Amino acid sequence: MNRRVWVLLAAALIAVFAVYLFPAIPQNDAYHDFADTRAFFGVPNFLNVASNVFFLFVGLTGICCVLCRTTVRRSFVDPRERWLYCAFFMGVTLTAFGSSWYHLHPNDRTLVWDRVPMAIGFMALLAAMIAERIDVTVGVRLLLPLVAIGVSSVVYWEFTQMRGHGDLRPYALVQFGGLLVTALLILLFPARYSRTADLGIALGLYALAKAFEAIDKPVYRITGRVVSGHTIKHLVAALATYWVLRMLRLRKPVNL
Repeated sequence: MNRRVWVLLAAALIAVFAVYLFPAIPQNDAYHDFADTRAFFGVPNFLNVASNVFFLFVGLTGICCVLCRTTVRRSFVDPRERWLYCAFFMGVTLTAFGSSWYHLHPNDRTLVWDRVPMAIGFMALLAAMIAERIDVTVGVRLLLPLVAIGVSSVVYWEFTQMRGHGDLRPYALVQFGGLLVTALLILLFPARYSRTADLGIALGLYALAKAFEAIDKPVYRITGRVVSGHTIKHLVAALATYWVLRMLRLRKPVNL
């Protein structure tokens, strides 16, 4: 087996062992306490709900793009790769609905419908990177198992949360471990396409989005209660997914 594959597998195993060195991670009740709860047009938490329209726009545009014959001929060496990105943009599209539903009624039950489509998106992107950087057939075959793992991590959290001992560790592995492995794939394996920097920008934007999520209330105060950190998080995360779409539209195969 290629040495770089061993490095990748070792990093993944280390991430798993590192997470499980810690005790179970319950969902903090304060997570649902968002800064901006203003209602407009009868819609509670309006900006946190409405900002999801950007996920809907990017998701639907992305699906149309990867299913377009012109894009397939120009942007994919193997036509099977389009289905991995189709799954990614489907996750983005579903996130628009799941996140909107959650922010209308923020609680543990509705949070499930926010996290499931995000888990689909994370795992689909990971499968796409495996296909592009290691082997197309392997990436395509791993799509459904990876998506199943992502969805199961959310179901497991909900199951344990309902029984009073919630555990977010599997979901944390799916989100952050999946992105870590994606980043390692980009760094360790040669690119089959141009525009690799766009993937780095997309990951950086998502990291920035998570930072805004963490400072939801301070941002709301600093902006004079105009916009909260969580609303900005939605905008920046949607921009990150757009950057993936931009990459697909502009990239070309490279000779290895």
